[in-house]
Amino acid sequence: MANVLVRGSTYLRWVYLLLGAALVLAFILVDSGLASLLDELHLPKVLSAILVVLIAVAPPLVLGTLPAVREVEGIAVESLLGVRFEERPLGPSRTWPQRRRTTTWFCLHLAAGGFVGVLSTVVFGLGAVLIAAPFRSPGRRQLIPGVDYRTTGGWIDLWMPLATIAAVIGLILLSAGIGALLAYAAPRLLGPTPAERIELLERRTATLAERNRLARELHDSVGHALSLVTIQAAAARRVLATDPAFAETALAAMETSARAALADLDHVLGLLRDDRRPGSATAPQATLGSNLTRLVEATRAGGITVGVRRTGDLEQLPAAVSREAYRIVQEGLTNAIRHAGRPAGEVSVDLLINLDKSGLLLELTNPVAAGAADNSGGGRGLAGIRERVAVLRGTVEAGLVADRWRLAVTLPVAVTTKG
Repeated sequence: MANVLVRGSTYLRWVYLLLGAALVLAFILVDSGLASLLDELHLPKVLSAILVVLIAVAPPLVLGTLPAVREVEGIAVESLLGVRFEERPLGPSRTWPQRRRTTTWFCLHLAAGGFVGVLSTVVFGLGAVLIAAPFRSPGRRQLIPGVDYRTTGGWIDLWMPLATIAAVIGLILLSAGIGALLAYAAPRLLGPTPAERIELLERRTATLAERNRLARELHDSVGHALSLVTIQAAAARRVLATDPAFAETALAAMETSARAALADLDHVLGLLRDDRRPGSATAPQATLGSNLTRLVEATRAGGITVGVRRTGDLEQLPAAVSREAYRIVQEGLTNAIRHAGRPAGEVSVDLLINLDKSGLLLELTNPVAAGAADNSGGGRGLAGIRERVAVLRGTVEAGLVADRWRLAVTLPVAVTTKG
């Protein structure tokens, strides 16, 4: 009991109940005014009784259906009752089932608050009289109409302040108990139902999946561009004095790579901002069929040898598969550049793309430095490739084969042969 009395949450819950009492008092004042108007109309008693009941009941019910009541009550419940909802912050009522539950909660708040408010008024009102009683002259006095009390001027009068203290403690404990019951009921009435929780979980899952996809897009596109720019800048710096033509080509390739990365970055940022400006969120994404040549040429411009063997019509690929395949090849080239462990002019990558009725095969091989560690399980790039392939229900093989790094991705694709 002592723990309950010193806990701060006990008094916060009491404040929440007193807010309900204040609302009840406001409703009573409004109802009293309306009842006075009805009395002046001299209506039949039965009709007057029906209207009085409607006046007393209708305002809380109507107010409880307002969408904002759920939002306001949610803030008060979290702040004063210490309840944490799954949906944070608690939004307004959007459906009629939510409005019915919110109305039930609002009426429960009013009933509990009104009860505790009346008790608080009685305890503190009479308590003030009883505490002051021992300091008054002996005699009989009236506590409330019909109830008298007598002061003797001796120690026996101490029962009055002691009874007041006991009543205050009882009021606090009762308020804590009612507040605990309300805290138990709040998530069930104001919080989401099981169906709404499933819907909320689906929205969160979709949001996380979209963020993960956008993170992969940024990593693949911007990371690839930065890797190319780094290699090309190093190559241009080394041959700037001896081969100005090659240096100029490398600088042009750097500009092209940077522009492509900026376009991808603007596209992804537009999606994150939910931007609807033309040319940002609605910009088309690169596909393997349309952008493979540009990707290979940009990589070769940095002095890297890229051998391409390609079979099958890549334009037959579904758009979603073509986009993911482009990012997989892009990340494979980026990894080859980063982990080759040698100058750009000595880096060679063999790219095999085979599309037939069995599916799409993407295979990249490149030499690695002697003693290079097998990093098949590490790095964001390879993890991103595995995530993309898992979504498309494909397979990934990555690791060292002799002195070459091999990345092989197989994607199941239904290809329609053009007749």
